[in-house]
Amino acid sequence: MGDGDPANRTPIFVVSDGTGDTGAAVAQATMAQFHADWALRRFGGIRHETLARRVIAEAERVGALVVFTLVDRRVARALIEEGTRRGVPTLDVLGGMIAKVAQHLNAEPRAQPGLLHGFSDDYFRRVEAVEFAVRHDDGANLHTLVRADLVLTGISRSSKTPLSMYLAQRGYKTGNVPIVPGIDPPSALLDLDPRKVFALSVDPSLLLTIREARVRALGAPPYTTYADPESLLDEVRRARRLYRERGWRVIDITGRAVEENASRILRIVEEGA
Repeated sequence: MGDGDPANRTPIFVVSDGTGDTGAAVAQATMAQFHADWALRRFGGIRHETLARRVIAEAERVGALVVFTLVDRRVARALIEEGTRRGVPTLDVLGGMIAKVAQHLNAEPRAQPGLLHGFSDDYFRRVEAVEFAVRHDDGANLHTLVRADLVLTGISRSSKTPLSMYLAQRGYKTGNVPIVPGIDPPSALLDLDPRKVFALSVDPSLLLTIREARVRALGAPPYTTYADPESLLDEVRRARRLYRERGWRVIDITGRAVEENASRILRIVEEGA
């Protein structure tokens, strides 16, 4: 997990209705594949929805990824929904496995009678979509981006990750790719059917406020162009020009909740516009 300053480590929360040993083992095995400094926190005995929501609130505060092994689907659902609302990424370690075994054996898990009925085709589709969104967050795994149902793009702090995770919870395989100043967009994005791509736009004054807060939180020097008003306006203008040239649908997220922006995107998709 690293010997550096704990304040600089990437936090991973393991949430369980038991001891959290299973989730911790999965997290450790996964992070062994990365050269990253990270810190694990366990939250055991989480058996009520209120407790799950409190963990998510703490995860939002420190910027943590939440890995969970919750058998009670009501608690798991509360955790996932709160994570979606707050933009906290969550990963269900056991749910998919339990569902597959239940389907294969045509049997109900002992932990909650009647659970098998809840594992519909829609459930499996949503699990697969969430896994896809996690793998294709922030421009990762571009070689398989073509498999996405939807792709979000936009400049930094335009709410790409929270929105892609919410859409994934609705069953849409969603990737997101950042537009970075001075760097050409990847061909994997440019080659997509433009009807798949939604470009996120935000009012520059609001974006400036968000970025200034981000710079303060990270302790970055005040002269960084990331939160420089003139540089930001130029970045916004260039991004909008790119959107027009590529024929991407533009979604203005200013002043709207994630749920509302997702509904607007899905309305366009489902109407075949």
